[in-house]
Amino acid sequence: MNLKNIIGVLLLGGVSFGESPVRVACVGDSITFGARIENRENKSYPAQLGQMLGDGYVVENFGVNGATLLKKGNKPYWKTKQFGPAHTFNPDLVIIKLGTNDSKPDNWKHKNEYVADYRALIESFRALPGKPVVYICYPVPVYPGGKKIADKVVREGVIPQIDEVARQTHVEIIDLYAALSNKADLFPDTIHPNAEGARIMAEIIINSCFKRKILPAKIQLKSAYTHPLDCGSPSDQPPMAGSRK
Repeated sequence: MNLKNIIGVLLLGGVSFGESPVRVACVGDSITFGARIENRENKSYPAQLGQMLGDGYVVENFGVNGATLLKKGNKPYWKTKQFGPAHTFNPDLVIIKLGTNDSKPDNWKHKNEYVADYRALIESFRALPGKPVVYICYPVPVYPGGKKIADKVVREGVIPQIDEVARQTHVEIIDLYAALSNKADLFPDTIHPNAEGARIMAEIIINSCFKRKILPAKIQLKSAYTHPLDCGSPSDQPPMAGSRK
């Protein structure tokens, strides 16, 4: 096969020349980091997301164990070692999943500052040279047995605040809470999803971000990945800001 034919085959297969990969930053806490997942380097949700997206994407995990969104929380993401690298990565797409640790009583006493702090985090990414698209996530459910983190606070406190953040900043929400509800078997310690739970997170993110065709052309799904879950049509996913009742 000559060079001309080789190039033709590559183009037909979706390989493009001269395009830089889409850079995806996954910002979050221990659930993003992949805490308690065996072989988290390959099985955390960012790792599985990168595998599903395939060539043309670079997905980086900027999760930090115990991180809070609140600046006055016991471990503000702003002060962690991943805050700087998440920004210097200069992402095209940012997926933020913070709020689980904020629900702890010692942190949630600062709940009135949650919306302002979340807005500031979003704007810190939007100000980057790459002008990334930002998505924010509802936290995953918390199952009975935890000591400081309660599902009631996540559901009735954190999630409504995230709705308000989305309303004010015009970002869209990825509903990881609904996706992992009634799946206690995927949460061995009641808080952290296992590898299968992380897989579901990655799939919901693909369905929510990449299949709705509202992203800039550069970021839109390049692979032939087919979503295996029955999550509704792309037009049904995710709920728009403020739509959760």
